[in-house]
Amino acid sequence: MTSDNDAANLPAITDSPGMDASPEASRRWNHIGAIIVDATLQRRQNYNETVKPRVLALVAEWPDAATTSGFRQRLDTGKLSGVIDWPSPGRLAQVDDITRVLERQGIETVMELRSTLDDHATRAVLREALATVRHVSPKTLDYIDVLSRISTGQSVDGE
Repeated sequence: MTSDNDAANLPAITDSPGMDASPEASRRWNHIGAIIVDATLQRRQNYNETVKPRVLALVAEWPDAATTSGFRQRLDTGKLSGVIDWPSPGRLAQVDDITRVLERQGIETVMELRSTLDDHATRAVLREALATVRHVSPKTLDYIDVLSRISTGQSVDGE
């Protein structure tokens, strides 16, 4: 779903922790937890007002969640809702489900995620596994590519 206000939803380039500040990297994170939370929250949300502040809070409060195992340890505390100020159990369950997929695929770091998505054979397996998670659409899969610095040539407007 797009609107006339989509340009306002695009994030500004930032020099925040966990984020690559290059001009091409306005939504690219070097933090697995940030990628998962961003990909989960972006559906039907204003990026600058809703998603970005929550992802920045996650990176600031959980710097050790930059790896999948670190993120899992933090998720298991049950405090994600408070850290990102998100009470909806549906999105929180989706975060957990995406994390489980990355765990099963043996993806620990953003670099490993990027390598998996760069390889045709492993990319297909990962995307198929992620597509089994509720609300992970083809646009969300392409958005995960963007967040992990993989160019798809696809637009990733709000869904």
